[in-house]
Amino acid sequence: MDTPSHAVVTGGGSGIGQAVARALAADGHAVTIMGRNAERLAACAAEFSGTAVCDVSDEESVARAFRAAKEACGPVGILINNAGVVRTAPFQRLSAQDWEGHWRTNVLGSVHAIAQVLEEMKRRGTGRIVNIASTAALRPYRYVSAYVATKHALLGLTRALALELAGSGVTVNAVCPGYTDTDMIRDAVGRLVEKTGRTPEAALAGFTSANPQGRLIAPDEIAETVRWLVRDSAQSITGQAIAVAGGEVM
Repeated sequence: MDTPSHAVVTGGGSGIGQAVARALAADGHAVTIMGRNAERLAACAAEFSGTAVCDVSDEESVARAFRAAKEACGPVGILINNAGVVRTAPFQRLSAQDWEGHWRTNVLGSVHAIAQVLEEMKRRGTGRIVNIASTAALRPYRYVSAYVATKHALLGLTRALALELAGSGVTVNAVCPGYTDTDMIRDAVGRLVEKTGRTPEAALAGFTSANPQGRLIAPDEIAETVRWLVRDSAQSITGQAIAVAGGEVM
């Protein structure tokens, strides 16, 4: 959307979410970042129009956060669903609670947020919804079965909703990053070093080798893709899964 709007970014306190929030703010949008970590939100609050502590897995927490955001900055015209969780473990070590946690955050978190903005977007005849999925929405990976399953579900939601809203002026797309240079990957590298005794370089290579370009994706690259999707020039782009992955998925 070229006219300044109110954008909400869940999981906006760090990593991909923070990069997306900064890109949208640079384009003149009022940006509210939401997340569970109040300290992270406070650390970057001065950059944005508003912050809201929000657990996307909790429907009432989401409703409270969006009520506050709308009161402060007006109707939401852009929604970026970025909040997500992942646990790395073989299938047999994943508990029912692990599956429930992935489902409630990675899928229902987006459902809860969309429910807070969709009616108004449809009434206004314009809106942009971008779900940050993953290449795990497009292909499988070992030892993250719950993550893969829920990211596939998020992409299914994206496509179904895009069709449902095709005549409304509201677009719905998914951005599917490969392994990205964020705290999540740095933490995973640290755990591999601790558990296996590998060097940090060898542990990191386990992630970069998935990318034909041999590197991690920069959060700003994902932010630029989102930036394009929310512009007026992308009004015909809906229901798409855009891989930002150096050729890993074609």
